[in-house]
Amino acid sequence: MNQDLSIFTLVLQASLIVQIVMAGLLIVSLASWSAIFAKIVSLRKVRAGNDNFEREFWAGKSLNDLYADAAQKASSSPMERIFASGMREFMKLRERRVADAGMLLDGARRAMRASLQRELDVIETNLSFLASVGSVSPYVGLFGTVWGIMHAFIGLSNLQQVTLATVAPGIAEALVATAIGLFAAIPAVIAYNRFARDIDRIAIQLETFIEEFSNILQRSASQAAAPPAATPR
Repeated sequence: MNQDLSIFTLVLQASLIVQIVMAGLLIVSLASWSAIFAKIVSLRKVRAGNDNFEREFWAGKSLNDLYADAAQKASSSPMERIFASGMREFMKLRERRVADAGMLLDGARRAMRASLQRELDVIETNLSFLASVGSVSPYVGLFGTVWGIMHAFIGLSNLQQVTLATVAPGIAEALVATAIGLFAAIPAVIAYNRFARDIDRIAIQLETFIEEFSNILQRSASQAAAPPAATPR
């Protein structure tokens, strides 16, 4: 007698525990795909914003004008916010009559480093979720498979004669849980590795900008702290 072994039929015939495992994995898979698409859009926006500000920064515009523009914008790029935090601290220290160039530069660098950490925390949102999905989903699917096979063999124990036709449906419906677990895990792992590499590049770009901007601030602080040249009598 022919049996319907389609995926849909196997899911419907699975035990309640296995069906709960499958439903949970499908929900997690949908959530991970949603996080993947959202992260693709957000990283693309971050890279475009950083590149635009970096071009504007090196176009020769004055630091005060750049800082005024950054303060007026409702939304800005991570690089622009890091620049604004360093510039803000530098100007505050100058207003307090701090003349030491090392103190001016150290204060600005600390402010930019703190801002960098906040920006990276925001950029890495949902990255740990994808890592968890990629590492846990196969084991959850394996649990559903083990439970389903155990349930199938318990049912077969009541039969007088066991054939491949009687064993196959129970094992097949149990293995569907593992397949769904892999379906949820594989895209999450691939996306996590790709996003981690992209975020590392963004972090290197931001750290490089901090070093270059610090050099500019150091020159500015040194010029301000330098004593005026003596005039001949």
